[in-house]
Amino acid sequence: MAASVDQIAARAPGAKGPEALEAVGPTVIGARVKALREAADLSLRDLAARSGVSAPMLSQVERGETSPTLTVAARIAAGLELRLSQLLRLDESGAVTVVHAAQRQRGGNARRGHRFEVLTAAQPGQRAELSRHTLAPGGATGAADDPPMHEPGSRETALIESGDVELYCDGRRYELKQGDCVTFDADLPHHFENPGDEQAAFLAVVSAGLRRS
Repeated sequence: MAASVDQIAARAPGAKGPEALEAVGPTVIGARVKALREAADLSLRDLAARSGVSAPMLSQVERGETSPTLTVAARIAAGLELRLSQLLRLDESGAVTVVHAAQRQRGGNARRGHRFEVLTAAQPGQRAELSRHTLAPGGATGAADDPPMHEPGSRETALIESGDVELYCDGRRYELKQGDCVTFDADLPHHFENPGDEQAAFLAVVSAGLRRS
């Protein structure tokens, strides 16, 4: 008889009885599979084709009606381009993830006067990403003709920490000052510019795969 996800969790290193079972129980694993599938902009049929698991079975898993076997869970993970341990989060130490300052992902474009730091962990299944951006005078996060960098359905909220910032979203301009907060559909063409003479900074939270109403 094939082992279920619950049984795997119970035997996993560091598992703690009911806590481990609850962490990867049918409801939790189903919600995780659905969130990851939608974040990847895949339909049930798309994931079925990629994983070899039938769409009806995937639907049952996502609704928490069944606990997948090891084989089924491994196929679903492969279809999502994840390791099984990532899908089940068996390789994580707990529900709390800390990213120390020295561990932040950093990047930007010096030519455009843009620098950023990603403050949250780059782990699969994260539903939101927090980043901090700085813009030199005249700097921009991108160009007007750059394609959207976020997946379909994403929403972004930006809080201006300092300076003046202009948001260009879907052909419209929005003037933002220190303390202003804006939320918009991040799958639309957009970028930020600093029209002022001093450096500007803002925090941005991108929530992945959230459908617009």
